[in-house]
Amino acid sequence: MDSVKINVNPGETYKVKDLISKADVDAFGIITRGLLFTADESATVGEDGVEFISKEEALSVLRHSASHLMAQAVKNLFPGTKLGIGPAIENGFYYDMLIPEGLTEADLTRIEEEMVRLSKESLPVERQVMTKEDAKKLFQSLNEPFKVELIEEIEGDYVTVYRQGEFVDLCRGPHVNNTGLIKHFKLLSISGAYWRGDENREQLTRIYGTCFWTSDELEEFLHNLEEAERRDHRKLGKQLDLFSINEDIGPGLILWHPNGAVIRKEIEDFWRQSHIDNGYQLVYTPHVARTKLWEISGHLSFYKENMFPSMELENQSYLVKPMNCPFHVQIYKTKTRSYKELPIRFAELGTVYRFERSGVLHGLLRVRGFTQDDAHIFCAREQVEEEVEKVLDMALGIYRLFGFEDLRIELSVRDPKNKDKYVGDDDVWELAESALSGALKARDLDFTVAEGEAKFYGPAIDIKVKDALGRYWQGPTIQVDFNLPRRFNMKYTGQDGLEHEPVMIHRALLGSLERFFALLIEQYSGWFPLWVAPEQVRILPITEDQMQYAQSVAEGLKEFRVKLDTDTGSKLGYRIRRGQTEKVPYMLVVGSKEVESGVVSVRHGVKGDLGQMSLDEFKSMIKEEIENKVHL
Repeated sequence: MDSVKINVNPGETYKVKDLISKADVDAFGIITRGLLFTADESATVGEDGVEFISKEEALSVLRHSASHLMAQAVKNLFPGTKLGIGPAIENGFYYDMLIPEGLTEADLTRIEEEMVRLSKESLPVERQVMTKEDAKKLFQSLNEPFKVELIEEIEGDYVTVYRQGEFVDLCRGPHVNNTGLIKHFKLLSISGAYWRGDENREQLTRIYGTCFWTSDELEEFLHNLEEAERRDHRKLGKQLDLFSINEDIGPGLILWHPNGAVIRKEIEDFWRQSHIDNGYQLVYTPHVARTKLWEISGHLSFYKENMFPSMELENQSYLVKPMNCPFHVQIYKTKTRSYKELPIRFAELGTVYRFERSGVLHGLLRVRGFTQDDAHIFCAREQVEEEVEKVLDMALGIYRLFGFEDLRIELSVRDPKNKDKYVGDDDVWELAESALSGALKARDLDFTVAEGEAKFYGPAIDIKVKDALGRYWQGPTIQVDFNLPRRFNMKYTGQDGLEHEPVMIHRALLGSLERFFALLIEQYSGWFPLWVAPEQVRILPITEDQMQYAQSVAEGLKEFRVKLDTDTGSKLGYRIRRGQTEKVPYMLVVGSKEVESGVVSVRHGVKGDLGQMSLDEFKSMIKEEIENKVHL
């Protein structure tokens, strides 16, 4: 929230509602003395004055406080536990701890019960400023080696600790002012985590939980969590026979099964035609290149930890590609370019490989080999903003086609305090950031600025996509790059007859096909739009007597993806339920009445029984649905 100044006297106690009213702000509460006080409380003001905060900001404080309450409960139940760290995260919190006995999921109930007891005690939370030396002595006496390690790395001479009852923790805060405010929480799961993310260090137990201000909010979250489990793309991927991951092949490497491949092909065909219609040229590039290419591009300096190890062939070093951009640069450089050709737009569905640690791999969402819907635009500086606007139009159009209307847009720029992480001069960075923000403003799109989130070679527009459960996922990204053209000495002949350096725009609309596919599975809960569904129609003859008529129906629908169910020995109800489980959009039931009338009985997977209709009526209906790319 915007900062607000108000006259308060340190050491005096005020009703928080009065302070908020006097400041004329819409705030949930205040922070003073490193503690959160809600609007319904009274607070004694510290020397630091008061800071007004929103409900969203206060929720993060509450969740961080809940992580401390959980750690206190664990130490009470499991003496000898060593504390790691316990931050608030997007949907809750976690705490990493070294627990001598270890934990099982069954222990979460006991820990929750102890948290409830501590909450009911309404233990006051106190913030204390200490010298680093005093803090080290304190945590050494408490046998907390991880805290001592953290203190040694903190800059400055002082640190802060928070106490609640007998529990004490190293923390910057802020926290709620008493444990009684932490009421509506739920522990969710446990997992392993290496201390400081280093696989050579101690393996700790990580406990995840969530917390809200009200019971209704908690119940809604838990309902959405159950729904997310039902929609989980890994579960549905197996149920619908879409993809698999085989440990003999390697973690994070995807096998696309026939059903998944059909959906992928339809999306790819649509993607290719859309790009051709928008002036792109399709290209294909190799999966490996000599190491020298990645030295020139800067990837070896700024991206090496995410790349697979090199291969030695005929006294030459090769690397599998983590990105497609240097290849597109080389295609550009195969001949002399003129300003009359610009902008040049190369597009590729290029498979790339990035080393992700096994602990963060997650179905199709986090993999080691994936296909980017990649494109690079080479243009003059004065063309950048217009080209970015066109990319934005394509990106927003594609996501809305698939039913994603709620988008969150971020302009990712450099961290002004840590410019060494990036390549390129200040002037080109400022020009690139200005072009991106200008394009967003020209399209009247709301966006936030994310400092420090830029790629090492340039700023970016990152679009987050909200799914049916209210979760946001990384979607399209648009990056302006003045650096690769300079590194690769790219040129074009300008209208003045002189050589000029082009600007390179990196962009991906779907991001990766794997992640986009996972997003679609969970968005639709497996009920794919008819135009991409691997099986569009299933014909169900009730008995063998209707088989000949059912075959003629299948023949009449051969332009679609149709399956004839020949399992007439099983009951019709069972076969319909099987079709529902397999998420078949349309089932045509054929019995003696249908044969006699020359019609089919139509069942829609989600809408249910649509009644009888002629085959021509049915064909006309689904043709229109496919052509309009209708989604439920």
